[in-house]
Amino acid sequence: MEDHAKELGVMVAIIVPLALFAMIFGIVYLAKRERMAMIERGMDPRRYKPQSAPFQNLKWGLLLIGAGAGLFLAYLLDHTVFKHMAGEFDNDDNAAIYFSLIAIFGGIGLFLSYHIEKKEAEKDGKNKLEE
Repeated sequence: MEDHAKELGVMVAIIVPLALFAMIFGIVYLAKRERMAMIERGMDPRRYKPQSAPFQNLKWGLLLIGAGAGLFLAYLLDHTVFKHMAGEFDNDDNAAIYFSLIAIFGGIGLFLSYHIEKKEAEKDGKNKLEE
């Protein structure tokens, strides 16, 4: 068993740096290629900056808050409600509740983000019509 662990350690020590190098090389290569394509088309790459998404932070914040709330609720349920079922089931069989509640509450966070963005867009639309 120890021989397999040593071999795995050696493989990880070789593969991880190679993968990191390949990832960084790929990102730099694609960025340079994109700049060259813009120059070939007569565009100035310095003029085109990434578009800012004003609600991106809101979306990520609500998603992570929802996922955290789902994880916390799953933990509480697992250690209170499902603790009494330990005689029927092994206590480690409650992994599905963690994944499902993270997905449910994360989805609720994205749903709230959508409604907040929609409300702001409607408000901006009314303001533009009034001008």
